[in-house]
Amino acid sequence: MKIWTSEHTFNHPWETVAQAAWRKYPNPMNPAVIGTDVVERKVVDGVLHTHRLVSSKWFFPRWAQALIGTAKICYASEKSEVNPIERQMTLKTTNLTFCRYIAVDETVTYTPDPKDTSKTLLKQEAVVTVQGVPLSSYMEDLLTNKISLNAGKGRQAIEWVIGKFDTEIKELATSACKSTDELLSQTKKSFDDITSKAKRSLDDIEKFTNANANQRS
Repeated sequence: MKIWTSEHTFNHPWETVAQAAWRKYPNPMNPAVIGTDVVERKVVDGVLHTHRLVSSKWFFPRWAQALIGTAKICYASEKSEVNPIERQMTLKTTNLTFCRYIAVDETVTYTPDPKDTSKTLLKQEAVVTVQGVPLSSYMEDLLTNKISLNAGKGRQAIEWVIGKFDTEIKELATSACKSTDELLSQTKKSFDDITSKAKRSLDDIEKFTNANANQRS
């Protein structure tokens, strides 16, 4: 059994990072994860509970495939809890594929950084166990190194999603400004049309009044 742990601090508030974590997949940093499907979602006492099925591709060397087999798509069960009051998000993931030989149990938590609550502290722990096949310790090292590599990609993905948030906000602001400008332009045009029509009506009334006055004279 191998245990891997890691900590990282994001320079973003918890609410932003938690939203980004939901939208992390798929991402260009880790194309091995190809999709997520919600199995169940419910709110209990203000806490959001979600069960998702994560689909990914595991790339094992040929010698490892000879020992545990192959699979085009691998699946994992992810159960999460989001507590917006306590500002805590916890995700627990367990592999479903190759579970006869391999067990990977990963826990990820996002909380405000105790040193600076405007930032977010990410804690990760993975317990890797390989049994029933030769070279089990070597395979555990292989998987642990892969988890460490993917964790780095995951942090990059969070920053990538947050960058998308900023882009979307700017696009919305630009669209809102454009819509406002178009509305003001249309309003001005309508006002000018009304003013022009009103002026023509006044001119017509004045001409009609003058014509009647001339006839009486």
